Amino acid sequence: MPFRIAAKGTQVMLVTSRETRRWILPKGWIKKKLTPDAMAAREAFEEAGVLGRIASCPIGDYHYLKRMPDGAAIECDVAVYLLEVTRVLDTWPEMDQRERRWMRIDDAAALISDGELVPLLRRLAQVPYPAAL
Repeated sequence: MPFRIAAKGTQVMLVTSRETRRWILPKGWIKKKLTPDAMAAREAFEEAGVLGRIASCPIGDYHYLKRMPDGAAIECDVAVYLLEVTRVLDTWPEMDQRERRWMRIDDAAALISDGELVPLLRRLAQVPYPAAL
């Protein structure tokens, strides 16, 4: 969950999914050579073009159904790690495939397509920073 502390409060960066264009958090499949927190930071770089300090422990988790190319759906469990963004890149690997946008937590909660994420977004507003990372 990429975030920053702005003048008007905490903001999160959401990206659109490639196929349906719904607003989501950057996420990806586990890769054997990376720790879960390093994987989360890598996905934020690839999908949203952001770099920063990643928390070593997740803030929570959620579940969703992933539609596969053959039409099947598989249940995915996602651990959500906070990433305090220190740099927003002008170019990044998936810049032509996704839209990214900074949002206030309330706006993100209203737009996010995965309902289980709403409590995690709201928790972000209550976490003391930077001690949480």
